Amino acid sequence: MHPPKEDTMPLPTFHMIDAAPTPVATFSHASEVDGWVFLTGQMPTWPGEPERALPEGVEAQTRRVMDNLGLVLQGMGLELKNVVQARVYLTHFDRDYAQMNATYKSYFEDGKLPARTCIGVSGLAVGALVEIDLVARRP
Repeated sequence: MHPPKEDTMPLPTFHMIDAAPTPVATFSHASEVDGWVFLTGQMPTWPGEPERALPEGVEAQTRRVMDNLGLVLQGMGLELKNVVQARVYLTHFDRDYAQMNATYKSYFEDGKLPARTCIGVSGLAVGALVEIDLVARRP
C-alpha cells in the first residue's frame, strides 16, 4: 500500500441550515470542499412555512430566493460578498429578465457582481418563476 498523497482533496461536507427553508427534494442546502461552497438552488419558499403560497411576481420571488440564499450563507458564516458565481433559472425569460435582474443586482455592492449565467427553462419545482444557485469561496 502506498501512503496517501499530500495533495489529496478532502471529502465534501454537506450542510443543512435550520433557518433556511426545507428543501423541496432530497438534497443538502450546500456542500463544501476545500473552501469552495456550492449552494443548492433556492426556491421562493418561506422558512418554516413550506405550505405558504409563493410570493406573486418575479420581483417578489427573486427577493425571497435571494433572502433564502442569504440564510444559507449566514448559517455557514458567509455573506453575499463571498459569492463568486451565480446561475439564475427563469420560466418566462423574456417577460421576467429585466425585473429579476434589477432585484438580483440590488443585493450586491456596485462593481462587485459575481460571474453569472441566466437560463430560460420550461418549468421549476413548486411552480416557481425563478431559482438561483450560488458558488462561494471561504476567505
